[in-house]
Amino acid sequence: MSVELVCGDPAFLDLTFAGLDGLPGPGEERHADDLLRTPGGGATVAIGAARLGLKTALATPLGADAEGDLLRAALRAEGVAFSERTVERTPVTAVLPWGGERAMATFQPDEPLEPADIAAFAPQAVVLGGTRLRCAPPGVPLYVTLGDADARALAPKAASGDLPAALTSARALIVNAREASLLAGASNPVVAARTLARSIPRVVVTLGADGALAVEGETLITADGVAVEAVDTTGAGDLFTATYIWSELRGADPAQRLQWACLAAALSVRVPTAVAGAQTFPTLARAGTKRGLALPPDASTEILGGSQ
Repeated sequence: MSVELVCGDPAFLDLTFAGLDGLPGPGEERHADDLLRTPGGGATVAIGAARLGLKTALATPLGADAEGDLLRAALRAEGVAFSERTVERTPVTAVLPWGGERAMATFQPDEPLEPADIAAFAPQAVVLGGTRLRCAPPGVPLYVTLGDADARALAPKAASGDLPAALTSARALIVNAREASLLAGASNPVVAARTLARSIPRVVVTLGADGALAVEGETLITADGVAVEAVDTTGAGDLFTATYIWSELRGADPAQRLQWACLAAALSVRVPTAVAGAQTFPTLARAGTKRGLALPPDASTEILGGSQ
């Protein structure tokens, strides 16, 4: 099997308490209007890319438990291939959206990823987190994402110019402003991106409602945010990543990549759960063209084919 994009980050089952009447304090109980069980983490990236028309796989092994069964069923329904290898338990996150943000509590057991898990899909591109870079297949374009813990762990290596070779040769590092600051040791996102770009070919920094920026060599590229009413911001960064990679694989130029990714991330936060906010290609294309965005050159045929 050969796919366009393999996602190797951990996949979670997200339990979203939608419509909460408030965030509970110590010893306090609050009530929600609904409880939603949806894929999260690496599964969000895979589903977001698949809805845009990429042939996608999730390489990380899923649990041999009820939560893993739910994730496999969801991936199958979205046309996302997944690893047949299993681990004992599936990571789970409780998500409590409130006031345009969210609180989360996560159980994440050890979930090993092996290079063979990715190689089995013969990918054209790969997206991996900082702790899994050893699994990157040689010669395949790599997009790297980081969490806070990853950024803190790599910060001393960034300061000494001793970052992992997989990162310094990656197609792009995609991080939020906090992660960029932690990694680079600079509070200003532009300064942080320029600092990291001395070692990494392309650094993309998301700025939440303010949009995103990218630095390639000495070139700074920016994109404005899209104003929406935020209901649940969970997974917005994952869908930014999925859309950024999709747009590049479909031939978009550097500015267009940021614009499409910012739009997809903004549209995603209007509803509870990341997967519910993931746009299909026709929906995103219509929203983008209304805003004057040009479709990526190699994506125009997807709307004619009715990608869902």
